[in-house]
Amino acid sequence: MVTINIGSSDFAAILPILVVCAFGIYLMVQGVLAPRIHKLTLAYIGLAGIMIAMVSNFYLLGIETDRAYFEGMVFVDKLTVTLNFIFLLTAALCLLLMTSYSEQEEIEFIEFTPLILFATAGMMLMGCAESLMIIFLGLETMSIALYVMAGFRRFNRFSLEAALKYLLLGAFATGFLLYGMALIYGTVGTTNLTQISAYYSENALNLNVMALFGVALLVIGFGFKVALVPFHMWTPDVYQGAPIPVTAYMAVGAKAAGFAAVLRVLVLATGQAAFEWSQLLWLLAVITMTVGNIIALVQSDIKRMLAYSSIAHAGYIMIGIVAGNETTVSAVLFYLVVYMFMNIGAFAVAGIVSGKNEQHVDIKHFAGLGKSQPMLALVMTVCMFSLAGFPPTGGFMGKLYLFKAAMESGYTWLVIFGALNTLISVYYYIRVVVAMYFQDSKESVKMAAVLPGVGLVLLVTLLGIFYLGIFPGTTLSLLY
Repeated sequence: MVTINIGSSDFAAILPILVVCAFGIYLMVQGVLAPRIHKLTLAYIGLAGIMIAMVSNFYLLGIETDRAYFEGMVFVDKLTVTLNFIFLLTAALCLLLMTSYSEQEEIEFIEFTPLILFATAGMMLMGCAESLMIIFLGLETMSIALYVMAGFRRFNRFSLEAALKYLLLGAFATGFLLYGMALIYGTVGTTNLTQISAYYSENALNLNVMALFGVALLVIGFGFKVALVPFHMWTPDVYQGAPIPVTAYMAVGAKAAGFAAVLRVLVLATGQAAFEWSQLLWLLAVITMTVGNIIALVQSDIKRMLAYSSIAHAGYIMIGIVAGNETTVSAVLFYLVVYMFMNIGAFAVAGIVSGKNEQHVDIKHFAGLGKSQPMLALVMTVCMFSLAGFPPTGGFMGKLYLFKAAMESGYTWLVIFGALNTLISVYYYIRVVVAMYFQDSKESVKMAAVLPGVGLVLLVTLLGIFYLGIFPGTTLSLLY
């Protein structure tokens, strides 16, 4: 009989996750027992839960870190704390967007707050995983909630189509992940990442086909979650069909969670095997950047443009992953924080400009925004410049750190491809800025009101982009 010794210190190690889950369960029960409760009340309770989870996240720094809990299934280190911060802040900003979105669309969203809390809990599980099984548990917790959130507008054909595509392709990718995990377990005899890392290090020159094939299947599974080419086909349709706050949450939170798992498994655990496939990962990074940017050039719909932009940025992050050196983790984390601010800011402005016609938010709808809504135009301009990598924004410093990590590992050509793709991306980002300041609106566009929640999101994203661009060193030292 196997005995598992779990003490109070183990539960303390996952305190932020417990807080988020507790508030999610409470709000779900409250929505059933008190169906007439105002939807904003539920959102504010959810925000309070996220704030409490953030405070408890700092508590993790006070306990014994860099060690495993729950019999080697959960690992708490600085990476865990940083990832928790990214997931929680993303959830808070997108929940604020949803409060305004529900008023704009005049829909109830009682289920949304607990769903976003459960999805966030799944992401946090992936960030602290020390076992392949915990990664799978967190991944499915996050994914199931996101499937429902993508089809949140249940009477809208595009939203339901997005949810169905995400569900079917997500289940397909999960199959690859499980098969890869099974092969690794069959080779190593454990799902513990530390023991897997030891096995791959000791047998680096003599890895069998099953060990390498298992890692390849994990790359395919994770490639779907972070939208690497050629596993990206779901992204544009799902991003366009889902409600804008959900799209922002998927674009940032789900991608960050996917890369958290990549860091835990491909960099920290099976790094030796992954480096056997370094040329494949190198090629994936280049193809992802190039395909994402080239297709984004011809997009007129802002949500589809940002979807392909998201694919390209996954390629940029892969540059840091391929580097595989001591600066990889900090460079990737810094870029994920920057990406959170600039992407949520861009989607927030797009949501306001779209009004009630978010299904087709054409770039021409931004024409004249610099005159009619100068503050909105300013935020969108900063987000576009940051996504393009202009100084002094956080996007510039983020790309610089990723390129630096790759250069240190000798991947000069990969950096050159990254720089060329950055130049390509400038065109479609600047196109939005040109429309706002140098074109006159030819048709009347009824925009949504800028409610306090959205205003706060815009302010936070604007300050975050500039702070990370001007003071990157202080942030980098705190991340990892």
